[in-house]
Formats: sequence, C-alpha cells, structure tokens
Amino acid sequence: MSLRAISLQGKKALVTGGSRGIGAAIAKRLAAEGAAVAITYTGNVAAAEANVAAIEAAGGTAFAFRADAADPTSQRSGVVKAAEALGGIDILVHNAGVAEFATLAEDTDESYERQFAVNVKGLHVGTRAALPHLRDHGRIILIGSISGETAFPATTVYSATKAAVAALARGWAKDLAPRGILVNTVQPGPIDTDMNPADSDFAGQLLQAIPLGRYGRVEEIAGAVAFLAGPDASYITGTTLNIDGGATA
Repeated sequence: MSLRAISLQGKKALVTGGSRGIGAAIAKRLAAEGAAVAITYTGNVAAAEANVAAIEAAGGTAFAFRADAADPTSQRSGVVKAAEALGGIDILVHNAGVAEFATLAEDTDESYERQFAVNVKGLHVGTRAALPHLRDHGRIILIGSISGETAFPATTVYSATKAAVAALARGWAKDLAPRGILVNTVQPGPIDTDMNPADSDFAGQLLQAIPLGRYGRVEEIAGAVAFLAGPDASYITGTTLNIDGGATA
C-alpha cells in the first residue's frame, strides 16, 4: 500500500454536503487515504447513497445522514448522528453551501437570508455540534471561495458569506489552538461541477481571468483538503489556500 493511501489510516472524517461535486470528491479522497467517512446531505438521497456505495466498493467505510444546513435542528442532528456512527471525529470538512446570483437591484431578503443561513450559520451550528466529538489535534477545514476576497458580477451576498467563512476559520484557529486543533479554509476558484460546468457560457467569460486557462477539477480541491487533513500540515492553521489556477494571483 502506498504511503499516501495510509496517511489518514484510522482517522474519522465528517464531510458536510458530501453527496456530489466537491464534497463527494473530498469524501472519496479521504476514504482513499484510509479514513472512515461520514457525509451529510440535504435532499439528494440517491447521490448520497451512490457516493457511499462507491467508497465501500473501493474498500472504504462510509455513512450518510440527512442534515439541512439551513435548519439548526436538522444540522445538529445530522452531525451528532455522524459522529456517533464514526465513533468520534478527527477531521471535519464543511462543504455544504449555496450560491445565488443577483445584482443589488435584483436581490431579495429571502435570498440573502438563505445564503447566510446555509453558508455561515449552518457552518457555525455544525461546528459547535461537532466540537464535543472532535478529538484533540484534529482538523477543521472550511470550504470557502475566492469570491470571499475578489469581486465577481452579481455575487455580492455570496461573496460576503464566503468572506465570513474565512473570518470564522481565523478566529477558531486561535480558539482551538490550546487543543491542538488546526483550522483552515480552502478557497476554490472556478471548478467544473454539475452546478458550474466548464462548458457553460459563464465559464467562457471566466476563463479569460484564469492564467492557467481552464476550470479546476473537483479532485484538485480534494487533494488540497487531504493535505490539510494529513500529517504534513501539522504547522498550518488559521490560513486560506486559494486553488484557482492563478485567478487571484
């Protein structure tokens, strides 16, 4: 077995929003590194079950639990069930999120509240729920976005939520340092997913701003998360890692 394949052997990982896209890729990569993985999902049962089945087919251990990040009661319940199934948590990856795009003139209270409810409050609630189950010297990895530090048209509220994500990570890194828990944010740029396909008209516009000239792959985000979860990242906390093909360079 390769060294990479056993770097997280015996660890327990929870990935919120792990049924598809970036979250599914993260769950698969952590499992491939040896961790037992639980994922949460909001409503796509088929996708969640398919990801669990894929991990198990590859020889890993996986569980799936419903948790609506916009509903504090549901979020807490899903996180606690996952922690109990795993027997504790070593790695917490918050990936669940929503993005809605509108100019200031088009924006609504409902859209504002929904994005902050999932992207910020849901993350805050979920982390507090996980904390009693999170072992000392564990890892918390938040999936933010380069939108948190650079502006794109009609993404202001989404960008504000992702700026808040990075701020939470910086603060929690100091709060949890006495327990040796490391907290970092991964900020993807444009990534090819079913919600943001690399062949869309919008993608064509964004490619002009990416020095590498392509969209990223979900596996590239998963690789960064696996690094931050592993032993080689033992002195990294309170930072953000942009994975964006040079878009914010």
